[in-house]
Amino acid sequence: MADKLQELTDRLYNEGLAKGRIEGEKMLADAKAQSEEIIAAAKAEAKAIIEQAGKEADDLRFKVSSDLKMASEQCLQATKKDIENILIKEAGADKVKAALSEPDFLKSVISAVAGKFSATEASDLALVLPQNLKDELEPWVANELSKALQKGIKADFSKKVAGGFTIGPKDGSWFVSLTDETFASLIAEYMRPVTKKLLFG
Repeated sequence: MADKLQELTDRLYNEGLAKGRIEGEKMLADAKAQSEEIIAAAKAEAKAIIEQAGKEADDLRFKVSSDLKMASEQCLQATKKDIENILIKEAGADKVKAALSEPDFLKSVISAVAGKFSATEASDLALVLPQNLKDELEPWVANELSKALQKGIKADFSKKVAGGFTIGPKDGSWFVSLTDETFASLIAEYMRPVTKKLLFG
């Protein structure tokens, strides 16, 4: 009887041991499979992060390069324009301003222009002249110019006009502007292409 009990105990022990071994091996295999999956997922995530970082670095490098190129082109264009403006001013703008601030020169030009108006316009004329020349030009407009045109002419004097004049019908329907600014702009328009070609090819 004792032998049978021992045999039964041994058999139960061996069966439990075998079953525990099988379950342990299965748990070990599952843990190993899970760890391999975790490692694979971590590697994939690390690879994706590195690829994303590389893409972002490339995008940033491209953006910085584009911005620098655009900024340098704008700077170059602005510098060229400044050089052109300086040369054009030196070539004529100051001389034009001086000439259009000279009372005798203005009188001769205004007489010529107003004479053409007188022949074609039935309405009275309006003049805008520099405020700083009022004392010299106002008597001339009221007397000599009005008599020469044989029609009324109204003269206003403005601080906005540094040199030159504007002239047109009193109703303001249109006018001719020959101020230092408009004349300098006209000269600059014709000089700019020549200057640009000489300077920059």
